[in-house]
Amino acid sequence: MKAVFIAYNQAYNEEIIDILDSFEQRGFTRWDEVSGRGSYFGEPHYGSHAWPIMNHAILTMVPDNVAPALLEALHEKDTQFEDLGLRAFSWTVDSAI
Repeated sequence: MKAVFIAYNQAYNEEIIDILDSFEQRGFTRWDEVSGRGSYFGEPHYGSHAWPIMNHAILTMVPDNVAPALLEALHEKDTQFEDLGLRAFSWTVDSAI
């Protein structure tokens, strides 16, 4: 099993859920109003007067064979609108309850 963490511009909210649905991935935890800034490009997302945009974040657990395709679909979404910002990471889950 893989844990996939997705941090994204709040404007993507419905689209990220649609991507998860397309992989029949029902379960996830979402955090709204997550602040941050990208590693290389893009404006900070601080929710402040100067930088009003915010991020959301999702953590979901997927089967090992689903993770690469899910990450690729998220990467495709990111390349369509790079200025919005979208990052995703996966790691192995050793056990869960």
